[in-house]
Formats: sequence, structure tokens, C-alpha cells
Amino acid sequence: MEAHAFTQGDPSEEIRVGISACLLGDPVRFDGGHKRDRFLEGTLSEFFRFIRVCPEVDIGLGVPRESLRLVRVKGDHPRLLATKSGTDHTTAMEEYSRAKVDELRKLELSGYLLKRSSPSCGMERVKVYDDHGAPARDGVGVFARVLKERWPELPVEEEGRLHDPRLRENFIERVFGFHRATTFFAGDWNLGGLVRFHTAEKYLLLSHEPEGYSELGRLVANAKGRDPEEIAAEYRARYLAALAVPATPNKHINVLQHMLGYLRDVATSEARAELHGAVEDYRQGYVPLVVPVTLLQHYVRIHGIEYLRGQRYLEPHPKELMIRNHV
Repeated sequence: MEAHAFTQGDPSEEIRVGISACLLGDPVRFDGGHKRDRFLEGTLSEFFRFIRVCPEVDIGLGVPRESLRLVRVKGDHPRLLATKSGTDHTTAMEEYSRAKVDELRKLELSGYLLKRSSPSCGMERVKVYDDHGAPARDGVGVFARVLKERWPELPVEEEGRLHDPRLRENFIERVFGFHRATTFFAGDWNLGGLVRFHTAEKYLLLSHEPEGYSELGRLVANAKGRDPEEIAAEYRARYLAALAVPATPNKHINVLQHMLGYLRDVATSEARAELHGAVEDYRQGYVPLVVPVTLLQHYVRIHGIEYLRGQRYLEPHPKELMIRNHV
């Protein structure tokens, strides 16, 4: 399936996402094994072009190899040490990571998926050992730390957290949003185009961070006469920050109720009652988000409500991913 073919007028080029190679089944772990994730390999791979990375192999460590761990010593960050020999790989990993992130930026990634608990790639709660060998789960893998430091706006997640439906929804929406914003501002955009972009993103932004939507609206309203590069940088940064705030059921309900208002004068009383009933069922937890959204899409098509048809909220990612079937 061609990536991004579902979207409303967006270019159809591939969406690139970096990933820990072991998650796609590459036998690159210290014991020669892998940690294949079937959702990533089987489902997401149809929509993203994964860029495989294994930092430990890339710095020259073989397969199989001595396992590594983070050890707390004096200094800003834990050291990356081999568990048996004590060989310190920190400097090599940090130098590699800085160069690798710069290389990945040139590939124009739209997101990154890391292997949880890895002393190289773990995003959070990685074991850090003290000088007595006692672990505390408060570390970040060396490569993951450098990635987040040097590319803070990039959507980054680890595969374990994707088992949480809301975190999965948030990551997927951020990846597609990152790609849309990057593509828009990389093109020959103008203020009219920015107004249209912002308008289409309205309800998606409101489902994440209403304050962010308002701030972006003021930025667009006052953009005339300002340097386009400054506007692009400010809008893109605030847009991505807004999407990074996870959507919640209450914010979804608020958005749905606002959108239902457009049907007040065109839909029958029976149709409106059906829609309000679906939203209430979602509020009570009886049905997932996909139910009221799908029903709303149906009536939007029937009545030709162009403003709502152009709203990214109704289809922020391919329906085949079934993200909203679980939130």
C-alpha cells in the first residue's frame, strides 16, 4: 500500500521512521536473537518506510557479544560498560550517536521507535547500576539520549509503550502530523496556504491541546508582514508541541459535540439523536472512538458539509491501522 495515499491532498512520498533493528526481527541482539514486534513489522510497515538502526552493532560490537549496562559514576550521565570485562563504550557510542542523528536528519525522518530497556536505545526507565551492583530504573539509553537531545521535536516512542492504546494513538498522530507540517513548510507555501493548513487541523489540535490551537491561530492572524522563515519555525514548533499532548476522552467528546453543531440545520432529528447517542456511548465507555467518528463521517458525506470534510480530525491516519478502534 502506498504510504499517505489516504490523506486530503498531501503528497504521496513515503514516511520514514527510524527503528531499532531488532524490533523488525534482525538478529542483532547481544545473544544473537531479536525482539520482533508483529504490529510494527506487519502493520506499521505498510505505511512507514522503516530505517533500521542498531547502535551497538554499528560501533563495531559483534553478534553475539558481551552484554552492556549503564553504570552510575561521577559525571553528567551514566557510563555504558560491558558487564564482564568492564570495557567502557560510552565515548564510542556518544560519538557514533551524534553522527548518526545528523545522518538521520538528512533522511528526513518523521518519527523513531526505540527498544525499551536497552542501555543503548531505551527511552526511559532503563536500569542504571550503582557501584554496589544495585539497579535503579531511572536511566535513558545512550543513543536514545543523544537522539532526543539533538532532535527534540522528533516524535520518539518505544515499542513497549505502544501497547497502551492512547500512547499508540498519540505517537501515530504525531508522526503523520510531523510529516504534514514538514512537507507543507518545505514547499512553496504562502499565508493563504497556512490559513488553509491551520483550518484543516483545527479539531485535531483541539483534541490534543486547545491552548495550542488558540496560540497558533493568533500566530497565523498576525503573520502578515513577518519573515516567512520565522513564521514557519514558530508555527511548526508550536504545532508539534500541541500534538505531543495526548488526546483524552473528554477532549474528544468536546470536539465531537462542536462538530455535531454543523448538522443542526441539515440532519433529521432522528439522525442527530443517533449521533448524540453514539457520543454518549463513547463517554460511558461502551464503544470506542471509531464509532461516533465513523457515524459523523457518514452524515458529513451525506449532507456535503465541506468544512467538516476537510477536517484532519476525521481521518488523521489510515483507517486500516484501526487506532481508534481501541481508544
